[in-house]
Amino acid sequence: MENAVLVGLILKNATAWQADETMAELEELAKTAGARVSHVALQKRDSPDSSLYIGKGKAEEIRLLVEESRADMVIFDAELSPTQGRNLEEALGCKVVDRTALILDIFATRARTREGKLQVELAQLNYLLPRLTGRGTAMSRLGGGIGTRGPGETKLEMDRRRIRRRIANLNRDIENIKKHRMVQRQSRKKNRVPTVALVGYTNAGKSTLFNAVTQAETFTEDRLFATLDPLLRRARLPGGQEIILADTVGFIRKLPHFLVASFRATLEEVKEADLLLNVIDINHPAMEEHMASVLTVLNEIHGKEPYEHLAVFNKRDLLEEEGRLARLKREYPESVMISALKRTGLKELLVLVEDKLKLMDLRRGSP
Repeated sequence: MENAVLVGLILKNATAWQADETMAELEELAKTAGARVSHVALQKRDSPDSSLYIGKGKAEEIRLLVEESRADMVIFDAELSPTQGRNLEEALGCKVVDRTALILDIFATRARTREGKLQVELAQLNYLLPRLTGRGTAMSRLGGGIGTRGPGETKLEMDRRRIRRRIANLNRDIENIKKHRMVQRQSRKKNRVPTVALVGYTNAGKSTLFNAVTQAETFTEDRLFATLDPLLRRARLPGGQEIILADTVGFIRKLPHFLVASFRATLEEVKEADLLLNVIDINHPAMEEHMASVLTVLNEIHGKEPYEHLAVFNKRDLLEEEGRLARLKREYPESVMISALKRTGLKELLVLVEDKLKLMDLRRGSP
């Protein structure tokens, strides 16, 4: 197991509580990836340093901390630029991993299906391509012209070309998967079987709810991104209507745009679903921030297109403050409180889904 030091910034207008919360999440990500966290370091700055992300003095402090704790790597709670990554590895004398690379590493271990593996590889290559660096004078010869043509192409440029070709191939394969899924969705719509997709922050309990409603036995674990590949199962509502329930990858704050793009085939299930159930961990101290992060990703997926969704507050069996349920119900009238683990509130949820789908049919003028 690798030892890691975690580093984050408290930027202007951010509170110490917000910084502690995001660092706690980074620590959970590190543990999920298999690292042992030895120290957590924070620095207050108005903005990140363009060359080191942190200040020079803080970099020296962390270098000494790495030596003392014999850390194998330093993990930063941000996506570092290629320049920042290179400079930090030189300054700290160890491997440097940013938040995006850490998430990608977890994704790589979670992918089980061919589709999931293709999407992870695409995301990793899109992340890697701008981070390929030249060495010595070879970089100065990449501009073309006399002396650079023919067989004298550098290994770096060959690596880049190979990666670009692989990215093109992956995009083609994923596009084929997307077309196949589109045919399946069209068949379901023709047969008037609506799709209901579970969305939400990672580890909110989507897979547990999926299993409870569909009587499936999909993998669940108290770890971030336990589900990566999309899962679809048939289920019946109380009135007898059949639906397709889709379990999807969990969202997370600071989710890079290219990662959303790489998983577009999976996220098409979210975009094309008739109804979204936003599963929310009612007990999490950052519940509202999690909800905001999910809505940000949903808005990115849907663009300006409207979408229908319901709030599903999960893990109510762990809630100690009962008065909070009434406040949330007033604030979110189209919501339901459940415990997917204890299987309480599920009938109320399915009735609400049934009523919502009927109302949507009426709005569309369906018989």
